[in-house]
Amino acid sequence: MASIFSRIIAGEIPSYKVAEDDKHYAFLDINPVAAGHTLVVPKHEVDYIFDLPNNEYAELTAFAKKVAEAMKEVMPCKRVGVAVMGLEVPHAHIHLLPINSESDMNFFAEKKQLQPEEMKAIAEKIFNKFNENETSHPEIF
Repeated sequence: MASIFSRIIAGEIPSYKVAEDDKHYAFLDINPVAAGHTLVVPKHEVDYIFDLPNNEYAELTAFAKKVAEAMKEVMPCKRVGVAVMGLEVPHAHIHLLPINSESDMNFFAEKKQLQPEEMKAIAEKIFNKFNENETSHPEIF
């Protein structure tokens, strides 16, 4: 059975998409630790991130870096934190969180309650910046 992330990628479940290419998909976490909390996943379903072949792992992290760069430009934060836990959903994923201190990476803290309009606005800002960056300085692998 397809993971919830595969169903999101397929469009069966709605998401707040922030970036996409032919191999990866990034979307806002619906139970965010911080406003802008983004999940970056490979479209190819693999349970555990370290089970990805080396080239796919490298491509996923490079894509996540581009998403993080776009996030940093549009979200009020000092840095974009990165976490890989992989226990919640059996589909490899990277968490990207806008942070101003290390305590902002507390996954046990109460989740933020954001309205759909706010989620949509955040997703659009990141999506637009990601695409602007891709157009202005694309990288070749």
